[in-house]
Amino acid sequence: MAKAKPLTLSEEERSQLETITRTRTLQAQVVSRARILLLKSDGYSVDAIAEKVDLNRNSVLLCLKKFKSGGIENAIFDAPGRGRNAEITDEEKSWIINIACQKPVDLGYSAETWTYSKLTKHINETAESAGYIRLSTITKTSIKNILDAAEIKPFRIQYYCENRDPEFEAKMHQVLLVYKQLELLFDENGELYIPAGEQDVHTVSYDEKPGIQAIATTSPDLKPNKENGTIKRDYEYKRLGTISLLAAIDLLTGEAIPLVRNTHNSDDFIDFLKLLDERYAAGDTIQIILDNHSVHTSKKVKQFLSTMPGRFVFVFTPKHGSWLNMIEGFFGKMTHQMLKGIRVSSKQELVDRIYQYFDEVNETPVVYHWKYHMDEF
Repeated sequence: MAKAKPLTLSEEERSQLETITRTRTLQAQVVSRARILLLKSDGYSVDAIAEKVDLNRNSVLLCLKKFKSGGIENAIFDAPGRGRNAEITDEEKSWIINIACQKPVDLGYSAETWTYSKLTKHINETAESAGYIRLSTITKTSIKNILDAAEIKPFRIQYYCENRDPEFEAKMHQVLLVYKQLELLFDENGELYIPAGEQDVHTVSYDEKPGIQAIATTSPDLKPNKENGTIKRDYEYKRLGTISLLAAIDLLTGEAIPLVRNTHNSDDFIDFLKLLDERYAAGDTIQIILDNHSVHTSKKVKQFLSTMPGRFVFVFTPKHGSWLNMIEGFFGKMTHQMLKGIRVSSKQELVDRIYQYFDEVNETPVVYHWKYHMDEF
């Protein structure tokens, strides 16, 4: 006689069926159908299976047929109506989604987010106690389909910026008003109506870029050649320390103003203000767009400002509103053009190369303009 052809089961399907056969609270017919599939996968004939599970031949054939047409759940669970495939109820789906929307750590696990495997295992283990016995055998694929339909992705994190500044709108309006006033100083060709040297109000966009790392290679880079078209660099490196860049861009001339220090405290900020004071004519107003860092409003800074009343005007961006400060775009450009992948032999070399970059930029300064329509805010 020809040997019975075994049923092919994946490891996940076999594990699921074995779990069903060990679950005492499931209906006997569900367990019997799970045994049919396991026995068939072990190579038993239909007649032999019928004898072992104490069912007639037609019942075994029907179970196998339903498995081939719809998988495990279709084979072992009764459909809600004749001729229909078994479906997971809306209540069961809601329970699954509710579990997926909770953090694993809040349910006693170490992980912050779910994986489909971890979520499936948790649902299988807790479904019976929650009153959803049937879900104790639901597959990872079924759970994924339910979550996809609900557009739930419990393994992803999207970051957002919480508005913690009650004066956000007012501060944003003030910054945009400054940009609008600057815009009115330029004609259609981008030329100033009044030459920059004749302006008595100078507006700069200021910020710090702390923690710039001075990194040295442990062996020389290899130049591109015919065999390899890229620079090759040893994975090992040596940290030489960090520096902080204090910088501003003049929004009328586009000139960039740097000051490199080992720190970015109140004394460093005051030194930068002194740098601006020396740069612009006495009696002119220096308007600075900057963020709400505590250094900018420290007692020491306020004492310095009191020695030259009216010289400096601070326009603060709202908290979490750094995108309103146009120097952020300059820092992004600098990172891409100069700092990305940089290797130096000392901290001083890094300092020198930063100052060199500013000299290069100032050879052909670019005037920064606010790109968005004011009416959109």
